[in-house]
Amino acid sequence: MNRTEARSAVAVRLDGVTHRYGDSLAVDGVDLEIAPGELVALLGPSGCGKTTLLRIVAGLIAQTGGSVRVGGEPVDRLPPNERGAGIVFQNYALFPHMTVRENVGYGLRARRVARDEIARRVDEMLELVRMSAFATRYPRELSGGQQQRVALARTLAVRPRLLLLDEPFAALDKNLRLDMQIEIRRIQRELGITTLIVTHDQEEAMSMADRIAVMNAGVLEQFDAPETLYDRPATLFVAGFVGTANLIKGRLAGAPGSFVFTDEPGTSRIEIPRAGPCSRSGPVVFAARPEHLDLTQDLVRDNGRTEGIPVRVEMVLPLGPSLVYELSRRDGSGMKVVVPRGHDGPRLQVGDQVFARVRPGAPISFFSA
Repeated sequence: MNRTEARSAVAVRLDGVTHRYGDSLAVDGVDLEIAPGELVALLGPSGCGKTTLLRIVAGLIAQTGGSVRVGGEPVDRLPPNERGAGIVFQNYALFPHMTVRENVGYGLRARRVARDEIARRVDEMLELVRMSAFATRYPRELSGGQQQRVALARTLAVRPRLLLLDEPFAALDKNLRLDMQIEIRRIQRELGITTLIVTHDQEEAMSMADRIAVMNAGVLEQFDAPETLYDRPATLFVAGFVGTANLIKGRLAGAPGSFVFTDEPGTSRIEIPRAGPCSRSGPVVFAARPEHLDLTQDLVRDNGRTEGIPVRVEMVLPLGPSLVYELSRRDGSGMKVVVPRGHDGPRLQVGDQVFARVRPGAPISFFSA
């Protein structure tokens, strides 16, 4: 594909898409708009509706409500082969009796493309996915990553306007999975093709996607850039599902510029200048990433309350450039705090009684309890 074709990338828009399997609501009124050339990940636990949504976009499932537009045109009445979408399934679905070259050219032959054009385009796709040297091999002679490259080349050979990937890395081991994530991202950027990928792996989504749509029980919880999802989760589900978060029940009081969070026992407190998404006084859940907290042995008291959350060090785990502290609160619940291994403070030991505090400027979230 050349740069002119890359510029023809399309936008995808979902308006109120709903789908039921009998009495079960799999997708619940999802609104989603994907920009031309963007890579969007549908992320969520098993059974959240992400694969159903992908199949609706592909035309493999007819939704029970709402509409899908590709390139500004409604495609709800179009069969899959007329939507301009190419899909790569988890099992790759290569033909075992065909060589790599024959597999890649299959879709072109089915469309009765001229023989010389098929040969040219197959060569182009094999070069794109770096499989030219394997053109005469059969799928059984390829590794999992190589089979995936062939499946991707076969899909791209017919020049789809939209690329759909359904858990494409699930069958690969960890190291190969990372290599293929990088490779597919390279190809997607080179072609500028609008791409929708389904995954339950948050690290995969965070590293690959321009934006991530987090789904839960058929509902779109949040649609944002990876950094925004991580630092500013819109819901308690997103805070707990994306990355690691310390979740503590308590009460919020105050006004902008001077909020105070008090934990549920009421014996410790943390002052916060900003609160969100919930900023109303009352019961809340405090959510903080492990690296957004720090530990101190200093004791500060205000009317008998400690400024910070008292914790006990249960375990110290060196992890590359970081130290991971496994902690316990007075009520027995656990916490995690991550600090740089070369930080200025003393290295704490198991059994130390310390206080967890919010790092200055760290993004802390509050949700209605």
